[in-house]
Amino acid sequence: MHPLTADENFRLLLWSRVREFAVPPSMIESATARRVAGDWAGACAAARVDVDLNLRAVGRTHGQELAAQVRADLRHLAPDLLRWHFPRIGPDGLLRPGLTVSLAPYRPPTGSCDAIHLVARTPPAWAGAGQRISLALWEPSRPKAGAGAHPHPHPDRRFRLDLHRHLWDARRAGELGERSGVGFWPQDSDLAVHRWAAEAELVLRADECAERTVVVRLSSRRRLVLNLQSEPRVTEAPPRGCTGARPVLPDAATWVPPDVELLHAGLIDADRLHPLVAAALVPGHRSGGVPGSPGSSGNSRLVECRGATHRIDVVDGVLAPLDHDPDETRREELLVALGGPALPCLQAIDEAHRRPEDLVDIRARLDHGDTAGALAAVEDLLGPDVLLRGGALRDELEKALRRKVLHGLYRTGLTGLGSHLSIQDRRSRVRARLRHATSR
Repeated sequence: MHPLTADENFRLLLWSRVREFAVPPSMIESATARRVAGDWAGACAAARVDVDLNLRAVGRTHGQELAAQVRADLRHLAPDLLRWHFPRIGPDGLLRPGLTVSLAPYRPPTGSCDAIHLVARTPPAWAGAGQRISLALWEPSRPKAGAGAHPHPHPDRRFRLDLHRHLWDARRAGELGERSGVGFWPQDSDLAVHRWAAEAELVLRADECAERTVVVRLSSRRRLVLNLQSEPRVTEAPPRGCTGARPVLPDAATWVPPDVELLHAGLIDADRLHPLVAAALVPGHRSGGVPGSPGSSGNSRLVECRGATHRIDVVDGVLAPLDHDPDETRREELLVALGGPALPCLQAIDEAHRRPEDLVDIRARLDHGDTAGALAAVEDLLGPDVLLRGGALRDELEKALRRKVLHGLYRTGLTGLGSHLSIQDRRSRVRARLRHATSR
């Protein structure tokens, strides 16, 4: 393990949290099983990937040969692996919103020079509940067709995976080790400088560029120009202007994959990686299945109550004090309702409802769209039959529900609530519509 700088430490801790919550083990297991069985649509559904294309329509419009190419790629698409590697943003490591990423180009048989792209899209930030990804075909001749209210329907030059199929295609996932240059990584930087020249050649060949230079974007204000005319050399470039027409080195080629750094820093072990990633980065590793985190040691916890150590645990579906009989518990609850002091055991149960210790992890699961995992954590904490009391936990669950309504409106094209309103305004209007609908 090498010593981390403050920036490296923050960034890698962020990625460690992403790996813990963003692609849950249950998703990987379900999506993998369906993909292996040949059910690519079921695999996409398991990985919360919406399919916005119709292969029959593609065949009618562009020919059966192109439709067959798209179908073959969809059959080998590992949507959980795509989610694992998809571009993300801080501070919570959520999917980069409003993004269109090219996965594969196809040349139509009509002789057109413009390729049709299989793309993956994320909704704008205001509709990002559930952290869903959608698949579609993008045509240069019809740049906004089928994109609905998406803010950037065309493929992004910086974020492209058509040159990095190993990040989503199960057939080529094993290339990750070689493409990341693990054996040649100097380990003192998160920049993949050792791979830039080789990756730049792939970009220039794919874009059929005669000029032997590519732009490397390091930040919003700093760009470099990599010149391959003779011996590769790097020169500073202005953020905009003369670099705009040059090909751009994709982000996936600019930086060392976070999993490589996490392994090197000792912040993750191979068993917590996606199985396809672990097989590529740790040759010979025998995975026990899908990644997972240590399970709960049980719900029982100790409380100092009136000079004795008592236990609270889930009984008959709800969190309850184990060392007080039901009659005593009912008397104490009545006393509290009348304004009296509560038993420490009952105080601990109330605190678990309103401000649970696991709220940070539950919120992370909700932010990353893992509603099932969040509800399972709540059930594990408070019991499956619990009636939530007012407090931070209930507020988080209600907020997640409201954001899911916004995503549904975006998907159905009802963007009148849309992107021009503040999030608070949109939530207020959603609540008003829900009240109106339920009052009729």
